[in-house]
Amino acid sequence: MATKDALKIAEEAGLDLVKIAPTAQPPVCKIVDYGKFKYEQTRKEKEARKKQRVIEIKEIRLSPNIDTNDLNTKRSAARKFLTKGDKVKITLRFRGREMAHMAKSKHILDEFAEALADIAVIEKAPKVEGRSMTMFLTEKR
Repeated sequence: MATKDALKIAEEAGLDLVKIAPTAQPPVCKIVDYGKFKYEQTRKEKEARKKQRVIEIKEIRLSPNIDTNDLNTKRSAARKFLTKGDKVKITLRFRGREMAHMAKSKHILDEFAEALADIAVIEKAPKVEGRSMTMFLTEKR
């Protein structure tokens, strides 16, 4: 329909001609009350924002000479974060002479990920960044 004809029909009805899909070929328009249309649109956007879930990144710090009980405590904390739907960043921090044995300490992160393999998957493999080695875990889908 021609734009002039559509505008004429809209004016006769006492409503507005609103472009619904301006990028379409040809553009799609509707004859509606513009104020009501904007109100409905903002309500839909508000609902969409309400249902949105923000994924947080929780960090768990470990050291190369961590004991098994401490490691189990950290694992249970990571498990709790993962079940809530957050991502977990596991950081293995090295201090002083520990820097010389970085390669030998990688097994700690591997065992940590293996222990959580039932609910988590490795998003980013262990990577050395300065004085720390980091790995990211996310919940299995």
